Amino acid sequence: MPQRPRARVYANPEAGARGMRLPVAPFLDWFAVAQTVNFPVPQRRQAAAVQTITLPASPAAFANAGWPDIAPYYEGLATAPLARDNVEDWLKSWSQLEELIDEAGTVAMIAYTGDTADAEKEKAHLRFSTEIFPQAHEQGVRLSKRLLHLDYTRPGLETTVQRFRTDAEIFREENVALFAELEELSAQYQKIVGGLTAQWEGETKTIPQLQPYLKERDRQVRERAWRVGNEAYLAHRDELAALFDKMFVARTKVAGNAGFPNYQEYAFKSKHRFDYTPADCDRFHDAVEKTVVPAVARQLEYRRERLGLDRVRPWDLGVELERVESLKPFEDVGVFVERAKAIFRRVDPKLGSEFALMAADGLLDLESRKGKAPGGYCTKLSFRGKPFIFMNAVGVADDVNTLVHEAGHSFHDFAAHSQPLIWQRSPGHEAAELASMSMELLASPYLQKPDGYYTADEARSAQIEHLEDILFSLPHIASVDAFQSWIYTSGEGHDAAARDRAWLEIRSRFERGIDWSGLERERVARWYRQLHIFEYPFYYIEYGIAQMGALQVWRHSLADQATAVKRYREALALGGTAGLPEIYQAAGARLVFDDTTMGELVRLVENRLTELRAG
Repeated sequence: MPQRPRARVYANPEAGARGMRLPVAPFLDWFAVAQTVNFPVPQRRQAAAVQTITLPASPAAFANAGWPDIAPYYEGLATAPLARDNVEDWLKSWSQLEELIDEAGTVAMIAYTGDTADAEKEKAHLRFSTEIFPQAHEQGVRLSKRLLHLDYTRPGLETTVQRFRTDAEIFREENVALFAELEELSAQYQKIVGGLTAQWEGETKTIPQLQPYLKERDRQVRERAWRVGNEAYLAHRDELAALFDKMFVARTKVAGNAGFPNYQEYAFKSKHRFDYTPADCDRFHDAVEKTVVPAVARQLEYRRERLGLDRVRPWDLGVELERVESLKPFEDVGVFVERAKAIFRRVDPKLGSEFALMAADGLLDLESRKGKAPGGYCTKLSFRGKPFIFMNAVGVADDVNTLVHEAGHSFHDFAAHSQPLIWQRSPGHEAAELASMSMELLASPYLQKPDGYYTADEARSAQIEHLEDILFSLPHIASVDAFQSWIYTSGEGHDAAARDRAWLEIRSRFERGIDWSGLERERVARWYRQLHIFEYPFYYIEYGIAQMGALQVWRHSLADQATAVKRYREALALGGTAGLPEIYQAAGARLVFDDTTMGELVRLVENRLTELRAG
């Protein structure tokens, strides 16, 4: 299966929904699609005979293909002679095939997320996600068994072999159709939420376009924008609940077919979580409740006092406390990109040149527009070795954080592409999010003009907002992860009403200091806005693990920025050739599930907030 896009996590849903994937209809020209999403066609290269099969020159060969067009390539690899003296050539051939298919599907995904109303792009996405990728995964397991039977490995390939062995253990042919069904259901979710709009002062706006109004000093304006945005989701609550019912049934069948008692156990295995367990996640939840929840309560009390309120309501979370005027870092996307180039050059010249290359090659789709899928992501174009960033910028400070976050993912892709095989480039989401969250903090000293977006006072406000968001995001991460665990292990996850009640109970555990009285429906609606729960089950604790790692990288940078950046780049270059603890260690961090270390890092953030507010 292709690598899923990486996306930023937000505690406040009004800051934007996150992540997704999707794309080119049968008979739709691949090169024409590439032009519609504003990045160039990869340079054609000579068809290369590798081992016993001849591969196409570019992903264009697979743009309009169905599975019968692709299957012979896998068959060629499955039947080619294989021994230790030719295994490296065979792996190279297989890797190049995966690059071609992966990029063709990724281009299609980009096209679809950029225009979810286009039926042809939707059909193309579904062709890849429901027909080609599930069967390619099946064939990948078949090929991996040949390698496992050969009992071959070497330095740098150990993690790949471990993943292959796991995939072979849990693969069941009857699950292929279920994965295809889940892809179709995910596309339906994208279509529903991508089409949501709201009326605002006589104009039709996307939900992300309401963000600036949530930062207004006028509390009535904030409340109205908050309610309008939530109402768009509430109007589709029953439809989304019914959609999730189908997803739950399909995932439960997947787990049962593979011999697991519940989907959580299957998900941990399928996500190659070799270095931590569900029990560790429970420890993480407990640590957040003990160390972060009280810190957030202190921040909310500070907010209440600064705003002169008797109580903090959900629409009071976005307004800036240190300034009367909301931060407006840029007026147009051109300025947005140019200043980002300068910021990344300051962090590291090589990183700056990589981001500039993405801008020059049209690998950025940043503006919000009607019909565009919500949120932001970074995905990889495996054939050409370049990343692509997608987001919904509307000119607010959070757009800067999102772009910096996704750029961290892109730097990871650039660094890891030096690894020779496609599987060696993907480290898992815990390491991927370490790259992005660390970049948010490593870039923060350079957000000030003339290179950055802000005056000195504005930059101070932006850093305060970012650090607050870190604290607020951790209880949200714990909520989402605990909720997903409940869904798939409680025995009640099939019941829509029970899900809503469980969400409220879990949310109350981690979210304190906000007055939700009279807003139970809206509070329930929050989980329907969390696309990970629908599309990427159990992809969320990674954000919390990575945030703990990123805070450790940041702690090192406060003493020696240059060395911290150097170690960061060294960790990214490992790609997927090392285990998670080793990757974190290379970056100067370790995995954190305990309340002692988490408490130290939370105090670091709180102390820095105090310094900045006094500044």
